[in-house]
Amino acid sequence: MPSTSIACGTLLVLIGLLGYVNGVMTNHESFTALIPAFVGIVLLLLGIFARKNEGLRKHLMHAAVLVALLGFLASAGRLVSKLGSLSYSAAVVSQVSMALVCLLFVILAVKSFIDARRAV
Repeated sequence: MPSTSIACGTLLVLIGLLGYVNGVMTNHESFTALIPAFVGIVLLLLGIFARKNEGLRKHLMHAAVLVALLGFLASAGRLVSKLGSLSYSAAVVSQVSMALVCLLFVILAVKSFIDARRAV
């Protein structure tokens, strides 16, 4: 599971950086474009620490799932609140990408937790 956290964190960092660079190139830069990167950094660090510390792995992975769940709820909630007026833009693509990556991580983590519980 730490590897999944690292991979999803890396994807979120890339989404955030690409969104910010796109904003800079179109003269619409905003630090809010980096929100996926901030969530990604947290997931990345939790995955790295979980890989290094076996005793804290469960706790760190539960924290990672909580971060991903909050990331999903925030980005999906923002999209749902603007559902009637959504247009194809870099911001929308970034929000959809963040929501999908976070949701995928939550699903994979819950499956991993269930599998681990059954194995005991």
